[in-house]
Amino acid sequence: MQFPDYLMKEAERRMEPYDVEGFVLGHGDANGKVMLIGEAPGENEALEGKPFIGRAGKELDKQLEELGLKREDIYITSVVRSRPYKWVKTNKKNAGGIRKANRKPNQKEINAHASLLDYQIEKMKPEIILTLGGVAFERLTGRKDKISEIIGTVIDTPVMKVKDADKGIYEPSEETYRVIPLYHPASVFYNPKIKQTIDQSLEQVKQFLSN
Repeated sequence: MQFPDYLMKEAERRMEPYDVEGFVLGHGDANGKVMLIGEAPGENEALEGKPFIGRAGKELDKQLEELGLKREDIYITSVVRSRPYKWVKTNKKNAGGIRKANRKPNQKEINAHASLLDYQIEKMKPEIILTLGGVAFERLTGRKDKISEIIGTVIDTPVMKVKDADKGIYEPSEETYRVIPLYHPASVFYNPKIKQTIDQSLEQVKQFLSN
């Protein structure tokens, strides 16, 4: 899926003040029924220009297999298309004492790339949107629910579309979409205890997809 030049230029202009790198457009079947939306690219994704190819990508592949889905049958993208990073100290040899580490995108970065996501959703009109993590779910719905309380639930809702990116003003779409919140695949690395909850939520989604 390609973007109009004006959208790309506006997103680039709005991103200039922030510590980000790379750009990941998205990948998969833009005419498919399922769109999967993550938070932002990591280091590997920013280098290769492809979504979910690192450690979290391998975990995502396992989850997609459990759902009976293949990457080529869905469209994978993210709220922010460039990797947000911060400088942290490191003892790694030849690193000069500091390195770039992933960080959560801030609201202005989310606003900067909002029109890109809006454009993709409008063009694809997916029957189902899977959001991975709280950042993606809040961006899509405007809600601040705890993912642990709604994971795997099918939510019929308008999606939030940016009205003024510079001011961070959004408005709900006229169309209603089926949004299903899931944990971000990387979350299991930091909190292995949620593995059972993830498995249960995937089973819920699998049953829904098979109906």
